[in-house]
Amino acid sequence: MVRKDTPALRIGIDVGGTNTDAVLMRGREVLCALKRPTTAAVGDGVAAAVDELLREAAVEPAAVAAVMLGTTQLLNAFLERRHLARVAVVRLALPRGDGVPPLLGWPAELCEAIDGQVFLADGGALFNGRTYSALDVRQLERIGASIRQRGAEALVLPTTFAPLRPDIEQEAAAVLRKVLGDAVHLTLSSDVGGIGLLERENAAIVNASLQPLAQRVVGDLMRAFRRLQLNAPLFISQNDGTLITPSMATRFPILTCAAGPTNSLRGAAFLTGVEDALVLDIGGTTSDIGALVQGFPRQTAGPLELGGVRCNLRMPDTLSVALGGGTLVRLEGGRPVLGSESLGLRLRQRARVFGGDALCATDIAVAAHGLQGIGDPRRLADLEPAQVEQAMAAIRGTLEHALERMRTSSAPLPVVLVGGGSILLPMHLQGAAQVLRPARAEVANAIGAAIAQVSGRVDRLFQMHPGNRESVLRQARQEAIDAAVQAGAEPASVGVVELNELPMTHLRAGATRVQVRAVGDLALAATH
Repeated sequence: MVRKDTPALRIGIDVGGTNTDAVLMRGREVLCALKRPTTAAVGDGVAAAVDELLREAAVEPAAVAAVMLGTTQLLNAFLERRHLARVAVVRLALPRGDGVPPLLGWPAELCEAIDGQVFLADGGALFNGRTYSALDVRQLERIGASIRQRGAEALVLPTTFAPLRPDIEQEAAAVLRKVLGDAVHLTLSSDVGGIGLLERENAAIVNASLQPLAQRVVGDLMRAFRRLQLNAPLFISQNDGTLITPSMATRFPILTCAAGPTNSLRGAAFLTGVEDALVLDIGGTTSDIGALVQGFPRQTAGPLELGGVRCNLRMPDTLSVALGGGTLVRLEGGRPVLGSESLGLRLRQRARVFGGDALCATDIAVAAHGLQGIGDPRRLADLEPAQVEQAMAAIRGTLEHALERMRTSSAPLPVVLVGGGSILLPMHLQGAAQVLRPARAEVANAIGAAIAQVSGRVDRLFQMHPGNRESVLRQARQEAIDAAVQAGAEPASVGVVELNELPMTHLRAGATRVQVRAVGDLALAATH
């Protein structure tokens, strides 16, 4: 008999390039966890993992209150230039904003993958929000006809200073919608990025190129869960470690691109109770390093590069290293050398410890540490102790150097090891105050997804004067809290975790951009 008011059951899932992790949690307790190879058909693999998870825990699908999922599938698709939509970009900036055209500086193969159609049209605002060129409806109708004839799947509308004047993009969208219909996906730059036309435009184009794929992936997942009769609401992890609805994820897939590293950071904080630390998530293909600051991922300070494209988008400040459990190790002149390739999905088929013919980092770790329960260590008996020691030194040196690059001060910080490949490293690392490898470290990403919270944001201009600053900030905080509650947060759990004031000195006196983020626990019905 379940005790009254027992916390609701929830499932956390992380779909990586090599493995899919799933956990079943009640409150802060992990009831069951598993790690399975990622399948080519993501929905089928996730459904199989969840079905096995529920059977192992002897839990009926109807007992689950919510499913939280994070994935790197969309980011991987962009990095690998596959399954991207054909995109048309209509910049509303003439006669001024044509000095640097859209897509300039993009990798050639990426421009080809999205069939980059570029149009320049009248419209735009100055830094003070004043319109310098009105929209030309007939011009937009002609552009819409050209886009329809060429067959774009997604449309991007950027304009100058769009965060100050989003109505310009909205009016143009209404005109083009009449020409193109609702089948074409639409991204307004004012919905995606901040100040800075080129980086905001780039982020909007990246988002548009992923929208059809996001729609297919999320649709496949929801259909797979329905086949399992798992009718609990599905939430998708986003870059800041909080949750969004599937409809929001399909509209803004760029918000989910860094969910994997973010979930590992949040999972590490949950498993250790440490709020300030470096987190090293070692997977099958790569290792991701990030920093925890007061329990939340440290964010990038400025524009970042995503697949060779400079974007104006806030994401966790992470560093990826091409070193994981599946990284190939070559013997050159009797000395081990770490390769740039990974066994990835083929780790359990090709690694020597599992009976394959390829020497990889997992083999080296098993041989060096005498690890049990991972394949058959006897298959590694022919490795020379000196070779194993040299390979481990190379693995450790590579990751220690990466950790050093992520430090912002000379003060030693704890290092938390998570991920299925965390066995690669010993429990002592140069420069670390201590090294922690918590229980359930191998499924930290899925735990991070399961414990994710709901957020609300405010990012707009306020008229601020010396006498009303406190009342303005109080209003902004309340708006962010209300937005979090509306998104599904438990009201009593919501608190403000970020507040920034940016005086807009180039605008009218007193104009200040205020950014507030509030987060709270997802409101779930307890079991009675």
